[in-house]
Amino acid sequence: MADTAATRPEQVTEAALARYTLRIGDDALVLAQRLCQWITRAPTIEEDLALSNIALDLVGHARTLLALGGRLDGTGRTEDDLAFLRTEREFTNALLVELPGGDFARTVARQLAYTHHAVLLYGALAESTHQELAAFAVRAAKEVAYHRRHADDWVVRLGLGTEESARRMRAGLERVWPCTAELFEEDPLVRGLVASGAVPAPGPLHERWRQEVAAVLDRAGLPLPAPKWHATGGRDGLHTEAFGPLVAELQSVRRQFPGGTW
Repeated sequence: MADTAATRPEQVTEAALARYTLRIGDDALVLAQRLCQWITRAPTIEEDLALSNIALDLVGHARTLLALGGRLDGTGRTEDDLAFLRTEREFTNALLVELPGGDFARTVARQLAYTHHAVLLYGALAESTHQELAAFAVRAAKEVAYHRRHADDWVVRLGLGTEESARRMRAGLERVWPCTAELFEEDPLVRGLVASGAVPAPGPLHERWRQEVAAVLDRAGLPLPAPKWHATGGRDGLHTEAFGPLVAELQSVRRQFPGGTW
């Protein structure tokens, strides 16, 4: 059979790959915005710096992924267009990353869940058949490895600290854990990309993730949550009530000064 453009895997999956890169790019962007809300409010000055540096890394990830998605989907949208000109329903981030920080321990719990997922995902994406995505993943995997170590250290510190810090850490884990399964959902989009070799299968990543976070929680003397329900819908643009104000905050300057440059 002739190798036509219609039958080449890279052509067949280009639009799908654009949607996938927007998903994980939105994860990074929204989580960065949440972490920035801790600046001047973190427990220590050192933690202000740590969280702001982590957020800056995530913004870098988001810029690369959103720019790639804008090129692949054929719309020509830039990373700024995608970050600042989409509506709430057009964002496809997982619900986990948009949850309000609230107590610091809740932010730590969210970081534990997200960073272990990101290290595994980017490590696997480094083997992607899409060369540009693979090159990004190699760099990003090194950065999120630091984010993971930071989260692990705080989980253990709070879990083995005082009775109050352990209580708050348990409460934080219970709050965010129902939103973790969505990170590993396998819908038709993901299944098609897995078949093409562009992205890894979520199932094996999920099992390794469970083992790794369980090991950290064991070190911290904390139980692994077993939620009775699992949140979903973020990948389809269905978000929490807290998401609207977050997007408004993210986009406020661009919408107040459309077309402005600095």
